[in-house]
Amino acid sequence: MADPLPELEKQRADLLAQISQLADFRPGSITATQGRCGNPNCHCHKPGEAGHGPNLRLTYKVGGKTITESFATPAAQRKAQREVAEFVRYRELSRDFIDVNMQICQVRPVEDTLAPEEKKRRKSSARKSRAK
Repeated sequence: MADPLPELEKQRADLLAQISQLADFRPGSITATQGRCGNPNCHCHKPGEAGHGPNLRLTYKVGGKTITESFATPAAQRKAQREVAEFVRYRELSRDFIDVNMQICQVRPVEDTLAPEEKKRRKSSARKSRAK
């Protein structure tokens, strides 16, 4: 059977190259919200009306707290969508990178890395053990 180590190392190098080529990314998700405003005379308060929206928002966590951002323009929304999609790609590549590294660790042979003082055999004790 051929040594799988060179192929695994090539896979790892390819993954690193892909990770280094990633564009801007950020975690989060983009969700749509709908609702009624605070103006009681608005159309959204009339029976059968859907309300305002859908309004897309970016949601992510920072220090355990959820942050929600609205988009000022459609261009800002498209930019955030690209960044979130790139983050998903980063996570997939990161998982693959970890998997390949685990395989490399399992396949790579153990090297004799003992220091000279560790290689010396311990001398047996000059004292004889007492029989019990």
